[in-house]
Amino acid sequence: MLHLLQYLLILAFPALVAVAALRDLTSFTIPNWISLALICAFVPAAIAAGVPWTQVGLCAAVGVVGLVIGMGLFAAGWVGGGDAKLLAAASLWIGWPACVTYLVYTALAGGGLACLLLGLRSAWVRPALPKRPGWFARLIEPGAAVPYGVAIAIGALAAFPASPILRALGV
Repeated sequence: MLHLLQYLLILAFPALVAVAALRDLTSFTIPNWISLALICAFVPAAIAAGVPWTQVGLCAAVGVVGLVIGMGLFAAGWVGGGDAKLLAAASLWIGWPACVTYLVYTALAGGGLACLLLGLRSAWVRPALPKRPGWFARLIEPGAAVPYGVAIAIGALAAFPASPILRALGV
């Protein structure tokens, strides 16, 4: 029974991160409940996985640094508030030293996403694309925001295998 509980708690991370990416992609918003759920699920998942308390504290420190970075990116106007909160909540789960991998993958995914959207929003490609569903029409609109939550989710999912929780389980 414990194994099932461990895996359900751990699956909360990829599930919530994927929901955040889909919400950002389709509505350019990431609801606060997703970041809050990630934060609330971290400690039970860490306990169930047997992560040492020192490592949990280090993960919390990484989450705070992620929040500071996210706030800086938000203040500069480079990401939205939901993106900043998702960055911090995912940083909590990713921990140290996987946070370096997380940031690199997130940056690479963000660059790829930006290039893809520039191509889709170009005067040559955009007229050939369908205008339905409505969220897709908003996504390919020139000058529209970039749903950076997608890049954050890709980075988080790519770095998750190196997280302290999965290392503690030997996964």
